[in-house]
Amino acid sequence: MREIFSMLKRNILLYVRDHVAVFFSVLSMLIVLALMAIFLGNMNAENIVDALADFGGVRDTAADEKNAACLVQMWTLAGILEVNAVTVPMSVMGNMVDDAVRNRLASFWLAPVRRIKIILAYIFSSWIVGSVMCVLTLICGQIFLAVKGNPVLTAADCGNLLWMILLNTMVYASLAYLIATLVHSMSAWSSLLTIVGTLVGFVGAVYLPMSMLPESVANVIKCLPVLHGTAMMREVCTKDAIAETFAGLPEIAGDQYRKAMGISVYWGDNQFTLQFQVLFLIICAIIATAIAAVISRRRNLRDR
Repeated sequence: MREIFSMLKRNILLYVRDHVAVFFSVLSMLIVLALMAIFLGNMNAENIVDALADFGGVRDTAADEKNAACLVQMWTLAGILEVNAVTVPMSVMGNMVDDAVRNRLASFWLAPVRRIKIILAYIFSSWIVGSVMCVLTLICGQIFLAVKGNPVLTAADCGNLLWMILLNTMVYASLAYLIATLVHSMSAWSSLLTIVGTLVGFVGAVYLPMSMLPESVANVIKCLPVLHGTAMMREVCTKDAIAETFAGLPEIAGDQYRKAMGISVYWGDNQFTLQFQVLFLIICAIIATAIAAVISRRRNLRDR
């Protein structure tokens, strides 16, 4: 364990001291915030108010607008948490790519330390930093909601989000390690990180709701862990806001909104359960780590 802790501390300190890397690791979050503040937030809130009006009956427009804005903010918060869960571990995993480029990684492989400890040190450092950044994002989101005069998440909801954050960041730290074993230069890794940071918003249905995607594209996205990680956190963040926004309307109104916005994910008429989504994420992490370990071992044997 001492070897893992030493490598863990080294990797975290390398990341924290690189202020540029820290900035770019949260760049995707800043992009999402800007898009929501300037374009998507008002548009989504207006769509909700229009949908509520279509159901007919006497409505309090001012209350509907406030509830819709709160709902969109909660929905956005979940999306930002998922974006950070993907991009921050990848940014930290850049340490491994840099070690490989500078031939330090080859020295680690030859050291009298079990290979699995070196692998776990890279994965755990990415996991820890990613989790901390997501928790800080959650705290900032709570403060933002309070300043706006909206209800904040309960302690139970924050507890649920915490284990979901830990699970998601572990999955993407494992996937980041797998991807890092296939990249051989820092310029390629930086380019890849930029692409992933842009695509994750679409794959997680953050920029565009599920209802706006072609069915073929939506089916592909449903096979990826990003959407399921986002969906489980959206369910926690939005459940109270949906109940408040669609109060007095048939239950199907809230169900349709959940499906359209990627809160509830369906394959045909069957909804993916939380248990399935958790198991799917865990399997993705295990497979990614196993494949990466095999690739690293074969590469090391080849280079001897």
